[in-house]
Amino acid sequence: MNLPNKITLTRIFMIPIFVAVFFVTAIPYNYLISAIIFMLAAFTDALDGHIARSRGLVTNLGKFLDPIADKVLVSTAMILLLCMQSTLFPIFGAAADGIYVATAVCVCVIMARELIISAFRQIAATTGLVMAADKLGKYKTVFQDASIAVILGGANFVWSLAGQIVCYVGFGLFAIATLLTVISGVAYVVKNKSVLKTDERKA
Repeated sequence: MNLPNKITLTRIFMIPIFVAVFFVTAIPYNYLISAIIFMLAAFTDALDGHIARSRGLVTNLGKFLDPIADKVLVSTAMILLLCMQSTLFPIFGAAADGIYVATAVCVCVIMARELIISAFRQIAATTGLVMAADKLGKYKTVFQDASIAVILGGANFVWSLAGQIVCYVGFGLFAIATLLTVISGVAYVVKNKSVLKTDERKA
């Protein structure tokens, strides 16, 4: 097993640790620590891809493991955010319930986009077409990861004004990430719509 694949496996093994730290409230600043673990795991996503491409170490195992590790990490983090309804969302006062529902909808939109794009890539792979990631998708990932890290980083300090401001910023980044998710998803499908017409051309 080469280095990029080992890094990818490390990211996968970090996910249960991330979840455990998140839920063990006996750990001081557990949310902050889980944010750090999340950021380290997210960094390995960029690291393994860079090493694989720069050193010519791209393998089928890596193509299989990398997207799974990435999607499981992010999906897990977003679901954990929804577990913080009574801890985090009260900072929004009377709008707490509305913000929680909006956040849940955003999570659904982001996860749906990932499933749709994954299906497109699977179809493309069966026809020999290559669907490269676009810049909008990369920007979406940056805002998405940053928002999760910022929200978790401020969650232990919601009793203070500074902590609340950090969380507000995090939710703002999450809203931007959702917008980029929709735009990049639509653009990706339109750009690669030929994938769905492959059978028509053969016929």
